[in-house]
Amino acid sequence: MKGKTHVGVGIVTFLSVYNTLPGKFNYIGLLIVVFSSILPDVDHPKSMINKYILPFKNKTSKVMVYSSLGVILLWYDYLYTNEPIMKGIGISLLIIAVSSHRNGLTHSLTGMIMFSFIIGYLGNMYNIRYLVYYFMIGYGMHLICDMFTDRGVPLFYPFRNKKCRLPITYSTNSKIGSAIEELLMIFGLLFTIYKLPIIFYK
Repeated sequence: MKGKTHVGVGIVTFLSVYNTLPGKFNYIGLLIVVFSSILPDVDHPKSMINKYILPFKNKTSKVMVYSSLGVILLWYDYLYTNEPIMKGIGISLLIIAVSSHRNGLTHSLTGMIMFSFIIGYLGNMYNIRYLVYYFMIGYGMHLICDMFTDRGVPLFYPFRNKKCRLPITYSTNSKIGSAIEELLMIFGLLFTIYKLPIIFYK
C-alpha cells in the first residue's frame, strides 16, 4: 500500500475514534497519527520518510545512514547520558538498518510495541500526555492495511516469520489495487470534509 494511502487511512481512523480517546482531538495527536502511519515503511529505502533522510534511495544507503546514526547515538549515550530511551532509539535505528521491507521488525507487533514504548517515554518526559494512543492508531492501521495486500506482514516476528494476510487481499502493483487505493483516498477526503465542521464548530 502506498504511503499516502496509509496516511489517509490513519487520519480517517483518528477522526472516527478521537472522541473515545483520553486526549480527544488535538493537532499533536493528528501529527503523531500521520507520522506513525508511515513509520513502518522506514525499512524501505524509497519510503516517504526516507525520501527526506537518505542521500541515495537504495538499500546500501539505508544501511549506512541508520547504522551510523544508531552507533553515534549509542556512543553518545555511553559517554554522556546513560539514559534507557537513548539506548532504545539507538538499537531501533540499528534494527531499521538491517531490516528489509516487510520482512522484519517494523511490520510486526513487536515493532509496534517497541516504538510505542519509545513514544510513550518521550511523551512522559516532555509532559505530552496520551501520545501512545495516537501512535498506536497510525501504526496499527498500517499493519492492518498491509494485511489486505497479497504480500502480508510478519505480524509475529521474530517469533514467527510467516506472513499474515486477511482472507481478502489484493496486489498493490495491479490496476485493481491502484483503483482500490484511489477509492480509499476519495472516501477519506470526503469523510474528512464531513468531519471538520463537526470538530471545529461543535
